[in-house]
Amino acid sequence: MNTVPEAVLFDLDGTLVDSERENIESVVLAARRHGTELSEEERRFIIGHSWNEIYEMVVRNHSLSIPMTQLIAEAVAEKRALVAVSGHRALPGAVSAVKRFARTSKLAVVTGSSTAEARDSIAGIGIADYITALVAAEDYANGKPAPDPYAQAMARLGVDPARTIAIEDATPGILSARAAGARVIAVRAGNFVGYDLSPAHVIVDTLDEISDDLIASLLS
Repeated sequence: MNTVPEAVLFDLDGTLVDSERENIESVVLAARRHGTELSEEERRFIIGHSWNEIYEMVVRNHSLSIPMTQLIAEAVAEKRALVAVSGHRALPGAVSAVKRFARTSKLAVVTGSSTAEARDSIAGIGIADYITALVAAEDYANGKPAPDPYAQAMARLGVDPARTIAIEDATPGILSARAAGARVIAVRAGNFVGYDLSPAHVIVDTLDEISDDLIASLLS
């Protein structure tokens, strides 16, 4: 049996890039421009969810009347200012894992961030040349945990879900990838809020632990 995946699909924030804190702060600052202060619960919701769900939450809870495109644009501006200070930080093993898997499999990034944020992060850690497809918040109506983001990535790549590995750091993403038919590896390194990773097929501490033998065991 072929134990090399047709595709490896990476979540971005908290999986490849240590950017969840900047994501939260950028949305907080964008909402604050409109006189809205997000609660701790609302801030936590930002992690693992897409802009579609984040926007709906903010509008529902705070009766904002601005379009999603405006809130995203304002958050992107805030995040770029934050990252100008902090820099783009790859999580342990991220760059080497991307380069290693790119030798044998198609790669995609599947994220709840906007396209602009995702492109900034991918370029920022130097992996843009290895990513075949990017599926971001503007590309689907229903974000994680719905299967739509991962299903769309696999459709774009033309791969069999049963021969696809998804790598995640949060419960919504794990459930999304599983619902789309992928085998899911959860990584603890970027999961600083303590999301339940148990729905994944396998849990590892860092991307460095994802060996060829581990992947083979998931596809066999």
